[in-house]
Amino acid sequence: MKQGLIFNIQRYSVHDGGGIRTLIFLKGCPLRCPWCSNPESRKKVEPTTWIKNGRTEKIGDWRSVDEILDEVLKDEIFYRTSGGGVTLSGGEVLLQSEFAGECLKELKKLGIHTAIETTGCFPVERLKEITPYIDQVLFDLKIMEQSEAQRIIGIDPERVRENFDYLLKQKQLQVIPRIPLIPGYTTSEANIQRMIEFLTVRQIKEVHLLPFHQYGSSKYDYLGWEYTMRDVETLSQNEISEIQDKFEAVNIAANIDGLE
Repeated sequence: MKQGLIFNIQRYSVHDGGGIRTLIFLKGCPLRCPWCSNPESRKKVEPTTWIKNGRTEKIGDWRSVDEILDEVLKDEIFYRTSGGGVTLSGGEVLLQSEFAGECLKELKKLGIHTAIETTGCFPVERLKEITPYIDQVLFDLKIMEQSEAQRIIGIDPERVRENFDYLLKQKQLQVIPRIPLIPGYTTSEANIQRMIEFLTVRQIKEVHLLPFHQYGSSKYDYLGWEYTMRDVETLSQNEISEIQDKFEAVNIAANIDGLE
């Protein structure tokens, strides 16, 4: 049976899709975002280790679709009563698109609401394989300028646009853009303006803003990696509100939704 590499399962989440949800974190991501709060998920789809509190721990376990279903069905009653469901996160879900598709397909058979979080960094063919089984996509938009996006995080904005536009045509699912507010990277006036132009052309009426935090910084120590964002201050409420106002000035509802 098909297996996927999972590095975390988080129950009772309320930030990653509607209602109460279970988040399944799939390992592996080709991007190199300096602010990544799950650095243990990056790079290849293979188990890794870190040293935490003096002990070596393995990150990532191979799990079958049936094992995932057994886990998420423990909270089925909460999905039904809250309008929640299951969200596949990462890492980057599309790196394990075949396994993700199998999970989503079985969840849909059970009538469970399904969502994925993605950066849209792979060819659109990977999305096409799994969209029949998705109800909602939380789509990250980060750096919009071509050369900066490729240099800093290793993503091609043109591919992101292609994936985003493909998803908008799939009327059976809901697409919610999510914008991490990262000082020095995504919050510049030029980048915010590019976001607004991108979204208004596509008649998007809602975005989720995810303010930067330092909660994942200790993970870099466990991995023995340099964390270049350690001295970056979080945005003030006034700074967040100013960005929020820019979206709402063009009739895009900008919700502060969880943390990046």
